[in-house]
Amino acid sequence: MSQTRIEKDSMGELEVPAEALYAAQTQRAVNNFPVSGQRMPRAFIRSLLLAKRAAASANGELEQIPVKMSEAICQAVNSLLAEDFMPHFPVDVFQTGSGTSSNMNANEVLATLASRLYGEPVGANDHINCGQSSNDIIPSTIHISAAIELQNNLLPALTGLVSAIRTKAESVDRYVKTGRTHLMDAMPVRMSQSLQAWADQIEQNITHLRQLQPSVQSLAQGGTAVGTGINAHPDFAGAFSKALSAATDIPFTPAKNFFTHIGSQDIAVALSGQLKTTAVSIMKIANDLRWMNSGPLAGLGEIELQALQPGSSIMPGKVNPVIPEAATMVAAQVIGNDTVITVAGQSGNFELNVMLPVVAKNLLESIELLSNISRLLANKAIATFTVREDKLDEALSRNPILVTALNPIIGYLKAAKIAKLAYKEGRPIVEVAAEHTDLSREELQRLLDPAKLTHGGL
Repeated sequence: MSQTRIEKDSMGELEVPAEALYAAQTQRAVNNFPVSGQRMPRAFIRSLLLAKRAAASANGELEQIPVKMSEAICQAVNSLLAEDFMPHFPVDVFQTGSGTSSNMNANEVLATLASRLYGEPVGANDHINCGQSSNDIIPSTIHISAAIELQNNLLPALTGLVSAIRTKAESVDRYVKTGRTHLMDAMPVRMSQSLQAWADQIEQNITHLRQLQPSVQSLAQGGTAVGTGINAHPDFAGAFSKALSAATDIPFTPAKNFFTHIGSQDIAVALSGQLKTTAVSIMKIANDLRWMNSGPLAGLGEIELQALQPGSSIMPGKVNPVIPEAATMVAAQVIGNDTVITVAGQSGNFELNVMLPVVAKNLLESIELLSNISRLLANKAIATFTVREDKLDEALSRNPILVTALNPIIGYLKAAKIAKLAYKEGRPIVEVAAEHTDLSREELQRLLDPAKLTHGGL
């Protein structure tokens, strides 16, 4: 039995694997782009199928295709979504810049399945792609997939991270630690103050991501080839967005200007920029955790992260901060992805951006990575670390910077002399200050109480 079959397209005949649901145009893309072995992200393909179902529903409603054909296409989409659909979508990320190969891949697969259900030929171009162009369906799918992953994955993960941080902050509020600026000893802070700052960082990112949601949920669909809407029913864009919104519980809307959404990727660039900012926040939190956990003997040793796995293949007993380390790598990758998306966003030439697949790939990867690492940070680092109070107290008792609290009483210069002497002699600041001021030891202990100093004021 032959392992291939012959398919035809506008360029002629081509051999296609016998059991493949796709046809000639997909096979041409497979042959033409053996670049990376990376397929378009699962979230993108799933959203492309959802878009094709919404298009079929809209076209049936608007009498652009027979209602029974519309139902067959929708049923074909449903059958794919109910199984592992990725084997049917082999096209490399690094393909034609419009994403036409991925669009036709979906059209061909659905045409095959819908034809079987409908009992008559369903055309990949004339029916599945009715009222559409790769130039509006691919930008729309970038927005759809990003909106779904943002709403259902990243925002809940970040919200969970905030909750974990705030819960931990409450449980460690009684601990006072040496603050640090320039990685050098500074005035004391409550451990809860450090953690609440982390939570506020993440909440700021959540706020900014939510502000972008309406833009991300606006779609190019209906603009077709260049933004004019040629070959699409005048009501197609509205009907498409309505069907898609009902299916996803996300309010999608037609773009106010199709030309903008097809010719540029400014919204994706803006979203990526905010993902980058989120990555920077994650990097800060992860590095703080690593420093606080460092040691346990020769470092700061202020906290002890949960031991998750052996840390060395040669040094017995070594345990490393693996979750924060993974977080810093995620942050680096997201920052790199943003650079790619920024460059890709500049490739809007006249009426079409021609780096759409790589925008989709990097944007969705960033969302997925940040979602996953946020959950790991929350559950396996922040919620589970323990505080080493002995190490906190040891550093606090010898911190000459506490003398800052005496500035209003003895002046900066005298306070500096006392601090330097305490450093030089390795003595507690209370002892040195008692010898070089007229203040009683009791008064000094009150003024230099680390816990009191975390509240500010005079």
